[in-house]
Amino acid sequence: MTTNDKLIYQVENTLSGQPWYGDPIYDILDKVTFESAYERVGHAHTIAEIVLHMVSWTEEVMDRMNEKPASLPVSGNWPHPGDPDETKWQLWIDDFKLVNVNLVKTIRDFPEDKWDKPIIDERADEPVTTYEELLYGFIQHQIYHAGQIALLVRAIIG
Repeated sequence: MTTNDKLIYQVENTLSGQPWYGDPIYDILDKVTFESAYERVGHAHTIAEIVLHMVSWTEEVMDRMNEKPASLPVSGNWPHPGDPDETKWQLWIDDFKLVNVNLVKTIRDFPEDKWDKPIIDERADEPVTTYEELLYGFIQHQIYHAGQIALLVRAIIG
């Protein structure tokens, strides 16, 4: 199995498969109503904020895989969702799914011999990160935020 195949499996399993740690991300998001997406629990980010953050970082990872220098996402680290809007919420869910389709395509097309090469990172004092490490770190990032969303769903909806 190639590195490309392993990473695609990990991404797809996290999104819609049967990960050993619990529900996949798409199943968790299916439980979110647009009203609950904007509800704030204490000082935590809202589900809408987390989803936009996850989309932003998926785009940033693809930019890095396309040899753009590492930085914060173009759309921002924590984009502000604005006022509650059901249409916007559904579009963000659609965007989240589409950006992940694009990520899988980017992984599939990535040169196998390049996974162990360092990403382009001109920031001072940043550790050297390979493309493979970037993807595994990204998967962990998405799982972390999926757990946050799952906890918020339980707190808001029950």
